[in-house]
Amino acid sequence: MSISKDAIIAAHKRIESYIIRTPVKQDRYFNSTLNAEVFFKCENRQKIGAFKARGALNAVLRLPEHEKIKGVATHSSGNHAQALALAAKTFGIKAWIVMPTNTPAIKLEGVKKLGAEIILCEPTLEARESNVERVVNETGAIFIPPYNHLHIIEGQATAAKELIEEVKGLDIILVPVGGGGLLSGTSLSAHYFASSCSVYGCEPENLDDAYRSFHSGKIEALEPGKSTVADGLRTTLGEITFAIIKKYVKGILTVPEEDILPAMKLFREKTKELIEPSSAVAVAALLKNKRLVAGKKVGVILSGGNVEAKEFAD
Repeated sequence: MSISKDAIIAAHKRIESYIIRTPVKQDRYFNSTLNAEVFFKCENRQKIGAFKARGALNAVLRLPEHEKIKGVATHSSGNHAQALALAAKTFGIKAWIVMPTNTPAIKLEGVKKLGAEIILCEPTLEARESNVERVVNETGAIFIPPYNHLHIIEGQATAAKELIEEVKGLDIILVPVGGGGLLSGTSLSAHYFASSCSVYGCEPENLDDAYRSFHSGKIEALEPGKSTVADGLRTTLGEITFAIIKKYVKGILTVPEEDILPAMKLFREKTKELIEPSSAVAVAALLKNKRLVAGKKVGVILSGGNVEAKEFAD
């Protein structure tokens, strides 16, 4: 299983009339603080407020018509749920979304507004997977996984493709990592369209499964009892995403839990952009790794902006 350069180009053409070509922003504070040129790809301004719209739209557009009419199903803690609900609404098909009971209210509301049917479950991967399997068996819907799927990764790769097209000569791209769809797609785009650019995944220290997987060479589980405010990253790598990450990603950077919300608030203060904690993990990693980025042209993909007001409370 592989994704070619042509597949990413085709995915971009396929979805470009349905997505927003999100802006790339610079900020004087970050440039001067880090002694670097930093370019933020604002996927927080994407449809449904996250990059996930790209992969879901591509995956649904890739379905043959006889499968598409059956509807689609998935499990997700939020942004992929909204993305698939959007894709289903766009093409007039039904969507069933399994969501854990601890999903932020803003994301539950977003899925409801898009007309998808929500099935709540216990906040474990096992519960999510068993419930979506039941839904697929009962309805005949096509399962579109959140990240571990070639067509999803093709779509997610288009965010970095756009960034690379807009900013020539990038040295580094920083990307949040949960299941690895965005990170694997970004690393492929860097490989094909900016071969001298190094890609790093960013994740909370509390949920450092990608870091441990990267160094052990096998997919490591989340450690029980650990939590993070970056709810969108609370998942493990998939076999497809991990194979790509091992081959094309330079490294995984981790950040302490106490750095995430301050990075989110600082970013809001300096840029007026609203980002969610998962995005702020990449901003926190940027600030923590000054030596790595000094003197470089650095891209940061801001994965989403679906955040509740209480997360900005002191």
